[in-house]
Amino acid sequence: MAFELHFTRGGSGPPVVLLHGLFGAGGNLGALARTLQERFDVYSLDLPNHGRSGWLEPADLPAMAGCLRHWMDEQQLPSASFVGHSLGGKVAMQLALEHADRVAALVVADIAPVVYPPHHDAVFAALDAVVAGHCTSRAQAAELMAAHIEEEGVIQFLLMSLQRGTDGIYRWRFNLEGIKKGYQAVRAAPLAEQAYAGPVLFIKGGESNYILEEHRQSILNLFPGAKVKTMPGCGHWLHAQQPRLFNSIVSRFLQDQLP
Repeated sequence: MAFELHFTRGGSGPPVVLLHGLFGAGGNLGALARTLQERFDVYSLDLPNHGRSGWLEPADLPAMAGCLRHWMDEQQLPSASFVGHSLGGKVAMQLALEHADRVAALVVADIAPVVYPPHHDAVFAALDAVVAGHCTSRAQAAELMAAHIEEEGVIQFLLMSLQRGTDGIYRWRFNLEGIKKGYQAVRAAPLAEQAYAGPVLFIKGGESNYILEEHRQSILNLFPGAKVKTMPGCGHWLHAQQPRLFNSIVSRFLQDQLP
């Protein structure tokens, strides 16, 4: 499979791969990467259709996990620990369920192995408005997005993926059309023929509804050794809302898995 995943790397020690969420890029988990680099060899990836990575269609969970496994082969990584937020967590779960030998340990941040209903209509409308607006400034893009998205933090997060072309027009770095076509597929639950028996930590935002009590059995069915830890006072963007606590929880868990 000829497919390029963009990544950055830093630190030394056992390998850890960081995977961002939908509409994001590898740099979203930069604070965690810097923390882990004291003990680990950290790879921060852009998922397919995101950041500087190649564009993939169809981009369902097995296809993205396949790209990830191919990338590991290229990097000569027999196995690694994975930390994935949201969509990145689903891709990491899919890899663990398909190829358990490639995943030494798994941290899943605020996502469960279940089907989610569509809930990004406003985001897609905002992204499309920027495309149609042929924006010549970030401020113009932000104004168009504000007609669809109330949360300023979400707008600022999305603006991180806006880039200026040689013609002066700002465009999305990610593959917007590809993400829209694959949206139903990434909302799906990971496919599994058998459970992953390795060490797994799910981290839930205390004010987030992405991991609910009703998901607990689905988690344990696929990841029987999983532990669930709740971070009070934060929502889905737990790594950005309480970075010191999040980084500490992830670092402690991964260090506990070291021989």
